[in-house]
Amino acid sequence: MLILYFSHSGNTRNVAEQIHGRVGGDMIELKTVVPYPRDYNAVVEQAQREQQNDARPQIAAEIPNIEKYHTIFIGFPNWWGTIPMPFFTLLEKYDVGSRTVIPFCTHEGSRFGRSEQDLKRLCPRARLLEGFEVRGSRAGGAQGNVDAWLRKTGLLTG
Repeated sequence: MLILYFSHSGNTRNVAEQIHGRVGGDMIELKTVVPYPRDYNAVVEQAQREQQNDARPQIAAEIPNIEKYHTIFIGFPNWWGTIPMPFFTLLEKYDVGSRTVIPFCTHEGSRFGRSEQDLKRLCPRARLLEGFEVRGSRAGGAQGNVDAWLRKTGLLTG
């Protein structure tokens, strides 16, 4: 298993670590060559501009041997209704083929937005399982909900 995630404020990283603590596997944090601004308003504006321009920010992470993973968790904050643009860069570069893809996201009210549809478009042959979403402000205390979701997907027993 691979847990591939992008986190700006640390909320999505927190959920990724909770998943990893239960199912194991490898974890890779998706980072961009040029980091996003720390200031919330600045990052929101940049994310909106990237979407409007259909940008593909250059990513710093490489995924060696992606073909060895049968299950790939994709974690992200919901930015303007979908996955952050660095995931568009990554998923256009790496073909996940017919692997199982499991999304999880943090948000502050928008849930998945259109991110699942965008993931289906970017990973057309993948088997997309039901994802997990949580408000970023509740990510730190989400382990019980993460466990219930993992049981529902069949990845956690007991």
